Amino acid sequence: MSDRVLGAVCVGVAAAMAWASQGYEAAYSYEPLGPRAFPLLLAVGLGLSGLWLVLRPSIGVEAFRGVPWKATALCAGAVLLYALLFQLLGFALATTLLALPVGLAFGGSWKQSLAGGAVLGVGFHFVFDRLLDVTMPTGVLSFLLGGY
Repeated sequence: MSDRVLGAVCVGVAAAMAWASQGYEAAYSYEPLGPRAFPLLLAVGLGLSGLWLVLRPSIGVEAFRGVPWKATALCAGAVLLYALLFQLLGFALATTLLALPVGLAFGGSWKQSLAGGAVLGVGFHFVFDRLLDVTMPTGVLSFLLGGY
């Protein structure tokens, strides 16, 4: 697929995301930003990235030589599993497990990747849930972290 075609598709998807998120409203106000902020933020990022792909100068196939395709595929698969298991496992555990293959793809050891993932998962759970008052799913660790 051409970069420009991909960019145009991204701009179209971003516009659809932004339009669809306009109707998102919480039944009661439980967070200061509300449910439409995150999809709008994603739409802006996706739209700007798509515009960059459409408007930038052409690059040839030689720009992709040396790309670590195996590591890229590993990270993409890990993000897909993260999305699928997020609610079941909860934020902290899913983030810990996501950091493992991503850390390995970037040259970290098993121990470093797992330790970094655990610190990120538990640390960000604390930041979001306790400090920012954004409810995060706890999944199978609900007995430890408290929550839904």
